[in-house]
Amino acid sequence: MLRSPRALLLDFGGVLADAPRQSPAPPDLVRRLSDLVGGTVSVEQITTDLTEGGRAYGRWRDDSAHTGEPIELTHPQVWADFVTRSWPEPARAAVEEAATSLAYAWAWRPDWQIRPGIPETLRTAADAGLPMAVVSNALCGAAHRDFLATAGLSDLFAAEFYSDEAGLRKPNPRLAWLAAEAIGVPIGECWFIGDTVHRDVACARRAGTAAAILMRSPRTDREPPHPQLRPDARIEDGHGLVTLLHQR
Repeated sequence: MLRSPRALLLDFGGVLADAPRQSPAPPDLVRRLSDLVGGTVSVEQITTDLTEGGRAYGRWRDDSAHTGEPIELTHPQVWADFVTRSWPEPARAAVEEAATSLAYAWAWRPDWQIRPGIPETLRTAADAGLPMAVVSNALCGAAHRDFLATAGLSDLFAAEFYSDEAGLRKPNPRLAWLAAEAIGVPIGECWFIGDTVHRDVACARRAGTAAAILMRSPRTDREPPHPQLRPDARIEDGHGLVTLLHQR
């Protein structure tokens, strides 16, 4: 039986919102980078380096989940380590100076959609007096923050914690502890809702939350199995979370 929560900690991608996978080299970003470096790096090279860099950054993110307390890279580090390594120094310097705004553009998804049942979930929790916080790994949390504001959901959250702003990545439990402290609820009385076992369920277990809830997304199905980690409940979307809350 799940313990009744006094607060909810929710992932962003795969829980609150999701979008189809997009190319790691969006044409608008390629053009922006080309303009920024004044043509010193060809459009073809920018496209190749963004594509390969995005995949390499993804592998780094997956690998970091297996470390004890993973940290997040800064925006300049992401660009320098995964995209611009072979570029001329003036081009590298120009990208470093604009690293945060470029990270925002790389992170933003024009086709983000709020997941089914999430508005009902948030209203149910708010009506029950449960404070909520976002706890998410993000290349640029400002993009996630702006999307939630545009969707009219920001006011329902007492706090939002993103890895690039906190310098910590899930499954590092400190990210969840920071969120629990910010909303004033002991971590042992919070439900943690995420869509991955290796990041979210692992983070919930390490942090000591009351429950680890796995919400299925396309990312969930792509994850390799982790026999030692099992969520306390599995749900398909926000409607399933509403049902769990009503049961409690």
